[in-house]
Amino acid sequence: MLKSKIILFIIMISLFSSKLNASYEKLAFDFSFKDLDGSEMKLADFKDKVIVVTNVASYCGFTSQYEDLQEIWEKYQSKGLVVIGVPSNSFNQEMETNKEIKNFCEAKFGISFPMTEKVEVKGSNAHDFYKWANKNFGRDAIPKWNFHKIIIGKDGKIYDTFSSMTKPSSKKFVKVLEEALKK
Repeated sequence: MLKSKIILFIIMISLFSSKLNASYEKLAFDFSFKDLDGSEMKLADFKDKVIVVTNVASYCGFTSQYEDLQEIWEKYQSKGLVVIGVPSNSFNQEMETNKEIKNFCEAKFGISFPMTEKVEVKGSNAHDFYKWANKNFGRDAIPKWNFHKIIIGKDGKIYDTFSSMTKPSSKKFVKVLEEALKK
């Protein structure tokens, strides 16, 4: 009886806790993006900071979360937070060009946090950062829709992930973000 409970426990851990299996041969700091203007954005420039990476889209029902992302950026930037928006058309809801995306974000939401160029965030054409996140954190790191959030700890490893449904201003998200900033 005890042996079967132990086996069941081990199976459950292996199925539901991909964090335990992470090898982290690379860290988030090993990746870079291009920003909306085409300049290189190295995540290594944000070492010792907490990074919130969010795949975004201009025509999404969750686009109002840009406001929340800007608010947490303004509130926690001085405490070591970096918010990075990653425009993606993986769900067919993003504008055509990086210039259009930049103009939309600045004019409509006053976005001042770093934004990458438009990239894919899922599948075989996903940006290498997202492939790394999937490998080290499992399916919770794969965006199921726009405005999926990945929190990277100061150590360069995935601290936690949140679905599109969780607003950046929610108590749940802010609690985890503040925990990560304290470590």
